[in-house]
Amino acid sequence: MTTGIKKTFLFIIVLSLLSLWLILPKRFELKIPWFNHKTISLNLSHPVIDISLGKKRIYRDLEFKYGLDLKGGAHIVLEADMSQISDPNDKKEALASARSVVERRVNLYGISESTVQTAKSGDSYRLIVDLPGVVDVNQALTLIGKTAQLTFRETEASQSAVASPSANFVMPTKQTGLTGKDLKKASISFNQQTGEPQVALQFNSKGAKLFADVTKRNVGKVVGIFLDDQPVTLPRVNEPILNGQAVISGNFTLEAAKNLVIQLNAGALPVSLKVIEQQRVGPTLGQESVRKSAIAGLVGLLSVMIFMFLYYGFPGLLANASLVLYGIYTLALYKLLPVTLTLPGVAGFMLSVGMAVDSNILIFERMKEELRAGQPWRSAMELGFGRAWDSIKDANVATLTTAFILFNPFNWSFLNTSGMVRGFALTLALGILISLFTGIVVTRTLMRLFWKPPKKLNQDDNNAS
Repeated sequence: MTTGIKKTFLFIIVLSLLSLWLILPKRFELKIPWFNHKTISLNLSHPVIDISLGKKRIYRDLEFKYGLDLKGGAHIVLEADMSQISDPNDKKEALASARSVVERRVNLYGISESTVQTAKSGDSYRLIVDLPGVVDVNQALTLIGKTAQLTFRETEASQSAVASPSANFVMPTKQTGLTGKDLKKASISFNQQTGEPQVALQFNSKGAKLFADVTKRNVGKVVGIFLDDQPVTLPRVNEPILNGQAVISGNFTLEAAKNLVIQLNAGALPVSLKVIEQQRVGPTLGQESVRKSAIAGLVGLLSVMIFMFLYYGFPGLLANASLVLYGIYTLALYKLLPVTLTLPGVAGFMLSVGMAVDSNILIFERMKEELRAGQPWRSAMELGFGRAWDSIKDANVATLTTAFILFNPFNWSFLNTSGMVRGFALTLALGILISLFTGIVVTRTLMRLFWKPPKKLNQDDNNAS
């Protein structure tokens, strides 16, 4: 058992050092007043996560991401031109397709913490785009304000890549002259034999002729469909298609088929985007407000730590050490995911800090009860952690359920879709999960290693053994 405890303690130390390395600024300066105010400078080279898993790339620069209220940025409102679309359902689909295109372009721009929302005002269909950290609004407009360009291209590939086209597709391609203007509509259909979802394409008269020519000369080869020069799907032509109606089949899930339809219709439906509002947004809180919020959080944290030490003594001091590690782990996780920090998100973090000691309070009070019942101190400690778990679990599951509803990961229309509320829910949920680790695992390990009970309790334990 002692060996297991020491291994857990070693794991905690390594995890703490790695987390601390991640959250420290790249340039760290410390002035020492006792030595003529000399400054010690420390330059840290933070790692960058850049992993390629097949055709998927995971990149993280491991910097904190800030929302508009803390960092400022660009606020752009675009209006979609629906003059050539009469069906209200087609208008909704066209707006969803336009949103998909804008989100795709924004992600290519490197602004992963942006928000793109749809809105309807009377007969006006709009996209509201917030880009934190963007200084040049005109550059952003050049990227996101243009009409989507859908093209069909010939390749020399014979292997279908329908389900996972690579954004880094480098194989030479040849334009066919077939574009989104020739595609009437893309829709979801189902294979009559297998029931699997697939994507149906319907071309207009001009497009049907062009598509027939393309498929005739590319049987057994891949014809790529590109949106804004990025591959959307890379299906292989099995036979010439002469009637202007094609089906893209593969191992699609229903969700994947829906996403592909939205992307294809983004280049097929005659929707252009017009800028009706643009502005550079400064941090709404201001540096002074952010500083005061940070001070308020630190005061609250210190108050909790002082209470824990005065009321519980050395066990409270160990709980405070766990609380410090909780803050380090949480901030490191914010960088790894990454989590976009807004004021509601910071509020969620502060709230979870206060809740992080709840589990320790329940455990310590349970330990007192076991000691009053005559249990030896070591048994009381183990029983305190074990028997308090049910209460801790129930309380945190209830809070996590609330956070799940606020975050609304499945984008249910009858629940919240606000980015700031989701930020609060995410930071709160992460805080609870990390607090369970620090409150149960870290505190328990520290107490097993370092807590020495009063002599009377130690004597009682020896007599009981």
